[in-house]
Amino acid sequence: MKVSSVVAMSLFALGIGGGQVWAAGQEAQAALPEGAVLAWVNVPRIAAESASGQELAAQVQALNEEKLTELNTMNEALQASQQKLQQGGTVMSDTARAQLEREIGRMQVDIQRATEDAQIEVQTLQEQLQVSFQDDLIPVIAEVSAEKGLHLVLSVSDSGVVWSAPGLDITDDVITRFDAAHAAAGGAAQPQP
Repeated sequence: MKVSSVVAMSLFALGIGGGQVWAAGQEAQAALPEGAVLAWVNVPRIAAESASGQELAAQVQALNEEKLTELNTMNEALQASQQKLQQGGTVMSDTARAQLEREIGRMQVDIQRATEDAQIEVQTLQEQLQVSFQDDLIPVIAEVSAEKGLHLVLSVSDSGVVWSAPGLDITDDVITRFDAAHAAAGGAAQPQP
């Protein structure tokens, strides 16, 4: 049993990774067309490039690495017991061999449970951080929208937009404002358990 294949935890729950193709190749944000009342933002790009998004992704990654280390330690103990059974199983008493086999079975169940618990814990943290991120981001988008006189802002990764004038992308403005608000608040807020 390979722990790395069992533990499939992803940082993409914060939206990092999706929608990045839309912004590829854009060097600078184009000016918002005069009279525009509609614009869009690339939320996955905000998550990936903003200081807050990077901090939150680092929290998920740290928990993921912690859980992976714990699971690797458990897996190494299992492998040592399996090797002990393989190498010494023929010279062990029936009682000792049966006890070691039960221990190996218990260790396998413990690893499976620990893997499921780790996945749930990482997913829970991801969900908490995503809610916190969105709660912090929406007022910033509203502020930038009000300054630009916009009536509607779409999330390009969620809206089904297939084409747009480049000037309707206000992602850079939102990232700049979001980073400023993040710095003023002293960093990312911790999720409440």
